[in-house]
Amino acid sequence: MLSVSNLSVQFGKRVLFDEVNTTFTQGNCYGIIGANGAGKSTFLKILAGKSDPTSGHVHLEPGKRMSVLEQNHNLYDEYPVLETVIRGNKPLFKIKMEMEEIYAKEDFSEADGEKVGLLQAEFEEMDGWNAESSAASLLSSLGIKEDLHYMLMQDLDGQQKVRVLLAQALFGNPDVLIMDEPTNDLDYEAITWLENFLANYDNTVIVVSHDRHFLDSVCTHISDIDFGKINHFSGNYTFWYESSQLAARQRAQQNKKAEEKKKELQEFIQRFSANVAKSKQATSRKKMIEKLNIEEIKPSSRRYPAIIFEREREAGDQILNIEGLEASIEGETLFKNVNVNLAKGDKVVVFSRDSRATTTFYEIINGRQEAVAGKYSWGVTTTQSYLPVDNAEYFDNDLTLVDWLRQWAKTEEEREEVYIRGFLGKMLFSGEEALKTCRVLSGGEKVRCMLSRMMMLRANVLMLDEPTNHLDLESITAFNNSLKNFKGTVLFTTHDHEFAQTVANRVIELTPNGAIDRYLSFDEYMSDKKIKEQREKMYGVEV
Repeated sequence: MLSVSNLSVQFGKRVLFDEVNTTFTQGNCYGIIGANGAGKSTFLKILAGKSDPTSGHVHLEPGKRMSVLEQNHNLYDEYPVLETVIRGNKPLFKIKMEMEEIYAKEDFSEADGEKVGLLQAEFEEMDGWNAESSAASLLSSLGIKEDLHYMLMQDLDGQQKVRVLLAQALFGNPDVLIMDEPTNDLDYEAITWLENFLANYDNTVIVVSHDRHFLDSVCTHISDIDFGKINHFSGNYTFWYESSQLAARQRAQQNKKAEEKKKELQEFIQRFSANVAKSKQATSRKKMIEKLNIEEIKPSSRRYPAIIFEREREAGDQILNIEGLEASIEGETLFKNVNVNLAKGDKVVVFSRDSRATTTFYEIINGRQEAVAGKYSWGVTTTQSYLPVDNAEYFDNDLTLVDWLRQWAKTEEEREEVYIRGFLGKMLFSGEEALKTCRVLSGGEKVRCMLSRMMMLRANVLMLDEPTNHLDLESITAFNNSLKNFKGTVLFTTHDHEFAQTVANRVIELTPNGAIDRYLSFDEYMSDKKIKEQREKMYGVEV
């Protein structure tokens, strides 16, 4: 279907890809993974023909159509929404425009009639007469209501544009679908719809995503970029991660016999098969589980940060009490009538359809913003640590990372460079990396620094507003595991489904008409029909 031959990419002395040869076949969904800077987005651009390799080439089977999720959200601003979606199928749209141009001619000739007849036959073969209804159906499924379909793209907000461009990529059943971070700016409902759509998609999908739940739901293969090469592994992300960890442990077990290691791997595959065989993905995506084999299981060279949250002391029973809390922005109510009594050990996912609501909530209970009404009080035995969604204020200086982290040291021992470098080393800032200055840090590096700070504070209550933003899969996975093991209380907001489902034992949803508070897992909460009805009433719209 789509193949890559002898592909190399080099920027100066840095070699990103070295003589890569690989094939993406019909009916499979490939999740491209790799450490930050490994070249995931660059590889997709090369596949899509938007960037040239240093050497080698990409070959798409003749007669096949490729569709790419557009990253420039303003590219179609001058076009109506519905037309923008149809433009996703370029051959079909070209024929449509040719026919309209001929029909518009004042001196319509016999030759024009013959040409239109041929175009109409081709148009019909491409299901062109149903193009508008198909495009409208895709838009509606992604939450773009019918009254927006004939508006210009420039009149839509950013999140609406993202959904239209996603519909454009999916339109017309492309043979190869390429998407870079398709779940960005989508809510849970839209992501779930996309997961179901792709899990039942019969053609080739190549996707980069940091959303592990999404990768698990849609992928039949994981394509790992490592050491300038790309290797395909059957299975989804969880299988790849767990099997690579198992292989790494086995490699460290020098005294273990080969037969014992092989038996352990076989048992792992059997356990994984039993779990995945029940999912929609295993049946609708060609039962990829049947293709798993021991030979594919290899240790990964990935480095995972050591994120370990410890508490200086255990909190008492009283954690946080909130009464009648209300907040608004420029007269628009974000939430009101929020009454919460947080108990020891609660791990709460706080979410809303409006991200401003959750961020404002954290800012208020951290004393950084005033509420319109209501009050809150922290238990006297609690200590809090907060990871805001915007951390820019912490890095507006020229300190080295060692000096930056030293700001939160409490004792002379903690101020020692060896001690501080230990914390930074856990977050993969070793050697000269620890002497970087704050102003040169990437978004992911800043988040890892903030996590070092939180680890050093040893609080018994953690508050995290979109903690996975800017992090790579390795950091997200390590972070997720650390929160599952943390013995204290956690309040967090995330678009990472796996994070929400595996960490939270309680859900609090903030709406303009009150809060919904349930001791349920996130999946249980989102699938509860009575809660869905309540949510729709409180938002005043369908969810």
